[in-house]
Amino acid sequence: MASPIRFARLLLLSSALAAPVSMAHAAALAEPAPARPDDAVAMPAAAAAAPDAPDAAAMADAEADQQGRDISIPGAIIVTGRRSDNVQQAAPAVVSVLTTADIQRTGEGDIAGALSRVTGLSVMGNGFVYVRGLGDRYSSALLNGSPLPSPEPLRRVVPLDLFPTNVVASSLVQKSYSVNFPGEFGGGVINLTTKTIPTESFVTVKGGVGLDSETTGQMGYTYYGSSTDWTGFDNGNRDYTPALKAFFASGERIGDVDSVAIASGLVTGRNAVVQRNDNIPANFSAELTGGTRFDLGGAEMGVIASFGYSNKWRTREITQQTAQSADLSTVDTAFTKVMTDNRIVVNGLLGLGVEFGDNSIRWTNLYVRDTLKQASLAHGVKNNSILGADYMDQSTAWYERQLFDTQLVGEFEISGLNVDLRAAYANSQREAPYELDFEYVRTNQAADPYGAYYINLLDRQRGKAVAAFSDLNENLYSFGADFSYEVAPSVVLSAGYALSDTKRISSRREFQFNPGDDFVDGIGLWRPDFLLQPAVVNHYDIGLIETTESDPSFTAKLNIDAGYGQVQADLVEGLNVTAGVRYERAMQSVEPTRVFNTSINQGGSTLLKKDYWLPAITITYEVAPDMQLRASGSKTIARPQFRELLNQSFYDPETNRTYLGNPTLRDSVLYNGEARFEWYFARDQRFSLAGFYKKIDNPIEAYVSIQSGNDPITGYANAPEARLYGAEVELQKYFPLDGLSDGGFFVSRRAVLVANYTYTRSKIRVGADDLVSIYQVGDVAATNYFTDGDPLTGQSDHLVNLQLGLEDTDSLSQQTLLLTYASKRVTSRGPGGTPDIYEHPGFNLDFVMRQGIRLGGIDSELKLEARNLTGRKFREYQESGANRIYYNLYKLGTSVSASWSVKF
Repeated sequence: MASPIRFARLLLLSSALAAPVSMAHAAALAEPAPARPDDAVAMPAAAAAAPDAPDAAAMADAEADQQGRDISIPGAIIVTGRRSDNVQQAAPAVVSVLTTADIQRTGEGDIAGALSRVTGLSVMGNGFVYVRGLGDRYSSALLNGSPLPSPEPLRRVVPLDLFPTNVVASSLVQKSYSVNFPGEFGGGVINLTTKTIPTESFVTVKGGVGLDSETTGQMGYTYYGSSTDWTGFDNGNRDYTPALKAFFASGERIGDVDSVAIASGLVTGRNAVVQRNDNIPANFSAELTGGTRFDLGGAEMGVIASFGYSNKWRTREITQQTAQSADLSTVDTAFTKVMTDNRIVVNGLLGLGVEFGDNSIRWTNLYVRDTLKQASLAHGVKNNSILGADYMDQSTAWYERQLFDTQLVGEFEISGLNVDLRAAYANSQREAPYELDFEYVRTNQAADPYGAYYINLLDRQRGKAVAAFSDLNENLYSFGADFSYEVAPSVVLSAGYALSDTKRISSRREFQFNPGDDFVDGIGLWRPDFLLQPAVVNHYDIGLIETTESDPSFTAKLNIDAGYGQVQADLVEGLNVTAGVRYERAMQSVEPTRVFNTSINQGGSTLLKKDYWLPAITITYEVAPDMQLRASGSKTIARPQFRELLNQSFYDPETNRTYLGNPTLRDSVLYNGEARFEWYFARDQRFSLAGFYKKIDNPIEAYVSIQSGNDPITGYANAPEARLYGAEVELQKYFPLDGLSDGGFFVSRRAVLVANYTYTRSKIRVGADDLVSIYQVGDVAATNYFTDGDPLTGQSDHLVNLQLGLEDTDSLSQQTLLLTYASKRVTSRGPGGTPDIYEHPGFNLDFVMRQGIRLGGIDSELKLEARNLTGRKFREYQESGANRIYYNLYKLGTSVSASWSVKF
């Protein structure tokens, strides 16, 4: 009988730099059957060549994978005599895997884009992945098996566009629940595996440049900021002024201090003057990766390090509207906004590992900093232009998102007992100093001496000026231990314990400038830095009003203790059962933090304490050596996110919306079922067909209400129930082309087809007697907020991914067309009886080419990318009959980029 460690190596090829749990230790239950062609160790997608053809491309990709490839599956996998070593086939749950080769074929710069090619997955916003039509609240992200904190105030889920593909070796998406994963599992869990110890010393250098049809060389807006903004780090120009810093530290309210002294230092020519740039520069990026391995005599130590930098520009001309009437026949507000984003991403990875015998200890450190410098100018009308006035808004902002993660993992085999220990600390931060917004008004009234000019009187009637300061800091400590033991042939028992401790502190302080009684109207003609320069502020006694004084800061905590037990066994030849139960005990709290010395009315606090038993079972029946049937069932949960629980107004610049939490929210409970047919007809070639069903009790849904000032506010409530069902089909197939010619171009080439389609339907169930709980309103009829039969927020009925490619099996040469389609989906419920607000992603067509080139004995790679070849637009709208109101409408642009990497 072969050892479990041998099978683990066959199954997973190599260990992750900071792998979770056991990296899928495997146990053999019988002597292997005679080898078949597809019984070989799973290779990258590029490796499925003709059996008798030399496959240099596959070898090149395999070599790259040895430097940074693994697939993380916590727990144990039984690999019996005739089960394939293909991870997707052998895993005890439904998984999809993106290897290094798969990620490289898509050409995506971040892992969120690469994951959008996986069956049943779509991406919304800045990298939030939706699995099977369920929003990001129903997905969780792990890094090497450990949980991650989020730098986003509105979400507990980390945005996956933070992770450049150069630091990720593979990504596993598990869509059916197993108890070795956290209980917060709705649509699925995404586990990213960072790069591993190299087999040999190497250095890779890469550089790239890109153009965008809507941005590069076109007109856009920017502002000075600081001389080091191009690095993603401010040089101190955005530090709080001494007066502001002293005010924040004092605990005093703005009305009890000299707010004029504070106001005089907030606006400068560096942070408030929007500048027109008629020639926005091109995008560029650079990467440096290296690693080596040392023989320590009885042990081996490896080191890998990676650094990446990218600087990208994006300009959008956005149409933004709201409706005045329920049938959308009358527009209330209509603006055209030109917004330019300069996004700078800096990332670094450092990993150390020691392997001795079948044991290993690894330490991984990951740092990602994502900075967005934003400037915009908007023009439009409000209140259906009743007064005939025009409005001009200008804003500047600087958003810093940062993630640091360090993990220590030990994997040991002790007398047949596999023990895996992991400990991790992660910190995420988001800082947004000096978000400045200025509104100028042109009355167009003949009786107004300034009626023909844009003017800002700072009185919130004819102009305003706002300065906001946001800060978020989240710490997450986690620990896990997993044990697996083969108690008898064909039976492996697994057990584990995990704990996590999350604490978030978040604050937002927003101030409006307030003019003195003797303010002169003519001063309002000046641009912001002149209007609010110290001399003017002091002379006209311009003070501040704090609009966030009720709850400027909050603390959120989530503590989870969990344990699980699982059995995995082959009951009879070809019939495998994996069953287990997870126990989770959680305490979640969100409460306002006392900021001021004097007590004020604060929003409601939340304390959720709940224990759950979460069972799961998967039955796999091998119909034939290359065919199998799966059936699975489970119970899982979804907890409210921190911001959703806090009764505090928060404006999100990404969605251009204001949000207000509900402290009365409860956990959602999900009951999941799935049946699946899988056919692995050749190495890395497969067909699958699946149906799935979910019942969700108390799903958390977003709705829009109209508050004072006629501004829409997005709130949250537990709908009574929801049902979701659907089907998905996937095909991956290679077609040798050597028969097209006796020699020449096609002799070593093959065509690649990767296609998947997901159909999903969801319905909210609302009865006449059902109630929902709304903070400060009480229990009210659910029909006031939800309509029976409405789809869940974020759910698209149809998702399509298609990859058509041509690749060489003798050398690195790939040309791939990538087509995606997502049908319309609800982003939020419409306010005041108006229709729901939809986003329509539509079709997107990309082309990626990779070509290996050897010059002077040095290997290099040229990559060309063309994105959004059809020029699709972003459309978010309400629709009633022939009437349509656009919340957001803009051109995405077609982008073209080229990169060159050299490996030494």
